[in-house]
Amino acid sequence: MQAKGSNARRSRQFSRFSSLALLAVLALPACDSLQKIGDDFVDLGRGLARQNDAQGEGGFKGAVAVDEPRAALAGSDILAAGGNAFDAAAAIYFTLAVTLPSKASLGGGGVCITHDAASTETKVLEFLGKQSFLAGTTARRPSAVPGNVRGFYALHSRYGRLPWPQLIAPAEGLARFGGKVSRALSHDLATIGDALLADPNGRRIFSNPSGAMLTEGDAFKQVQLAEILGSIRENGADAIYSGAGAESLAASYQASGGALNAGDLRDFLAVWRNAIEVPLGDISVHFTAPPAAAGAVAAEMWAMMTSTRRYQDAPEGTRPHLFAEAALRAYADRTRWLQSDGSSSVEPFDLVAASRIAALMADYNPDAHVPAASLNPPPLVPPEDPAAATFVVVDSDGAAVACALTTNGLFGNGGIAGDSGVLMASIPGQGGRGPLPLGPMLAVDHYTNDIFFAGAAAGGVTAPTALMSVALGNLLDIGDLEDVMAQKRIHLSGDPDLLYYEQGYDEAAVKALIARGHRVAATPTLGLVNAIGCTQGLPYDPASCQAASDPRGFGLALKRE
Repeated sequence: MQAKGSNARRSRQFSRFSSLALLAVLALPACDSLQKIGDDFVDLGRGLARQNDAQGEGGFKGAVAVDEPRAALAGSDILAAGGNAFDAAAAIYFTLAVTLPSKASLGGGGVCITHDAASTETKVLEFLGKQSFLAGTTARRPSAVPGNVRGFYALHSRYGRLPWPQLIAPAEGLARFGGKVSRALSHDLATIGDALLADPNGRRIFSNPSGAMLTEGDAFKQVQLAEILGSIRENGADAIYSGAGAESLAASYQASGGALNAGDLRDFLAVWRNAIEVPLGDISVHFTAPPAAAGAVAAEMWAMMTSTRRYQDAPEGTRPHLFAEAALRAYADRTRWLQSDGSSSVEPFDLVAASRIAALMADYNPDAHVPAASLNPPPLVPPEDPAAATFVVVDSDGAAVACALTTNGLFGNGGIAGDSGVLMASIPGQGGRGPLPLGPMLAVDHYTNDIFFAGAAAGGVTAPTALMSVALGNLLDIGDLEDVMAQKRIHLSGDPDLLYYEQGYDEAAVKALIARGHRVAATPTLGLVNAIGCTQGLPYDPASCQAASDPRGFGLALKRE
């Protein structure tokens, strides 16, 4: 693969996150617990001091793309302080738990796909929120078993470099001493409306002094959440998954109408799995498997378009039709293999077998749309929750992490668990809530151990097609990542049999789609993507790397040098 000539890129300057919380902690009266907090913030300060030294030396440290800016800054700072991609991923997550609890609460779960440069392993880490043992009771607010803390602790335990407390301290300080409501959180608060304030604990956290909903720029402090984060900083995942911590969190859930007991927490495990793998020359493109089912949909789309060079060899004017027809068949096939519990009736790796892909494309007509109703089975698309948080991070060694997180509905079940400060996730499986739309991806050359692409998308049913749009444009067409991210998108899932295109999509392309028999409809946006693309591979050529956060959202991408 060779990069095209460099395009003009927008110049951005971002001020570095300074931890005023460190000074605040050290100014407090001395006691054992405060001294411990102070010690951990000193560790962070030393790391940032190393960062300042490193900045003088130059050199690529890594890159991040995150749905919320403060979390992106936290991850970037960890990279600059000597941390690897896995350290940065943990710091990003715990900061998101403070700055974007609407989608990344400590009560939620998720899935990550990872590549470790040292071991050359590419693995999927699944820590999705599960149904509680008490879910069948008369709980007023059915809730999922929290998975995020266990997941990111497992990630760091296996691959992390920096001390665990150093990764949690920034989020804890932000919760304890406060920050400002970001545009990303403000958008979610406006979307959910005043229903969130009906819960007394929610009103305490998400309202301003006048009692109205917080808006962008308002002060935002979560002291009780900081206490939980402090315990996690000191004790790791055991802080909430075993002993008194588990008993306390379960009691908080039950006091607020949630369904959780200590046994649910003690039994919860993050699970390492193999990824679905689709070859692309020397590169292997890795996707998550069900129940993070969007990964399998994207994998089938990718295989249908690339396995016989159908996309690469197609005239540019026919590519939108090919893209739409591949998406339609992937969603129709999902109807065949998707089980009621989110698992697959087909071995995940067999979903992209050459024989299966050939059968799916057997009736493909480059000149005409094949009606969804004529497929066997026709696609049946259940409701899919669009609320998810995503991020991607790479480091200078070529390690990479791409994650998608969910509370199974915007702000989960809408309740805060007692005095813990933890926003409870909804029970999965209700109203399209759950892991169905999750599916990050990585592209790795396992011969050279180079990363070429890392991406993750949110947007419910549109997440796989949004991610594929960006991946094709950057990984196959070698397009400038920011330009590719900004390009207008299309989506066809077949239920209804209506091709959606973003307003402003090329008119000639729309007419060509109509001429092939597609019914079309304009829509404002299709999905939200975070991605990092390295057209010449990382660590081979860090200069070829770009990071981009979707301009349709409110995130931030940073390349740290």
